Amino acid sequence: MKSLNAINNKISKELFENLKSKYILQKIFNNLLKKKLLVIIKYNKNIQKGINININDYKNYSEKYSSIEIEIIPAFNKYGDFININKEDEKFFHIYFNNDKEEEISRKYLDKNEQVQIIKIIIDYPVESFKDLFNSCYCIESVCFKKFNRNNINNMFGMFSGCSSLKKLNLSNFNTSNVKDMGCMFSNCKLLKELNLSSFNTNNVIDMGSMFSKCKLLKELNLSNFNTNNVKDMSYMFDGCSSIKKLNLSNFNNNNVTNMEFMFSGCSSLIYLNLDKFNTINVTNMRNMFFECSSLRDLNLSDFNTNNVINMRFMFYGCSEHFQKKIKAQNMNIKEEAFN
Repeated sequence: MKSLNAINNKISKELFENLKSKYILQKIFNNLLKKKLLVIIKYNKNIQKGINININDYKNYSEKYSSIEIEIIPAFNKYGDFININKEDEKFFHIYFNNDKEEEISRKYLDKNEQVQIIKIIIDYPVESFKDLFNSCYCIESVCFKKFNRNNINNMFGMFSGCSSLKKLNLSNFNTSNVKDMGCMFSNCKLLKELNLSSFNTNNVIDMGSMFSKCKLLKELNLSNFNTNNVKDMSYMFDGCSSIKKLNLSNFNNNNVTNMEFMFSGCSSLIYLNLDKFNTINVTNMRNMFFECSSLRDLNLSDFNTNNVINMRFMFYGCSEHFQKKIKAQNMNIKEEAFN
């Protein structure tokens, strides 16, 4: 048997870059299962045969060139859809159960009778969208991105939305440099207590609406590295984050934001909120922005520009009477409808 280095030198990386046919992919895995010996096929016009390598060499080779690797731990006694893939991208996702099985599993759901301790997803191709990837995956307890070499992903809308059993997320290898849409990305992750977003690059993001909405157990959130220069929508961004006590958003640049309705609505534990550098000149909607922020005692809104705001109904409804009086005293441009 030739060394792995010799195999890697002989087999072109084009196998994983250009292998587009799911039928070819099926043939490869059929060989893997039935013969325990894999015939690598370089997919081109002539379908040239490569060399025979054993299963361990194949695993090493495929892992070397895989672009994204995700490890998932399902919640016990939970089952249901766990991955939602766009039809055109289906052939790019290779899913393995328990890591001790050699075959690839094509199913995209967990059977309630199946004992699954771990799921591994390997993505070898430049998929462009992770929209709704784990949407409503109530059976997932932990997701870890072990490898993220691609930077093609431009859409992460609703990626973890509705993951109501999710307790742990490791995004340290996450690449978000080309992402434009992060709307609803973590919405309704009701059991998520910690979220480290220090690796996030948000330079190109336009939509952050409902990004953390209904993350009820999230106690703190460090967004000091967030670049919001291009963001237009921040509506419902922290809506229902009822355990967060302080938020420092002094680094936020809101020059392009037009919608802030329900942005902090239901943040009932929020005591400290730094909005000192908030630019609201282009905002047209502030409806229910601080709705039922009942723990807020002080907030500097003296520089808030509300000239273009069309709707500020119930902006401070549910806040303490003492807090409302402070707001009225410091900013005369806020209409009475904001308090009733």
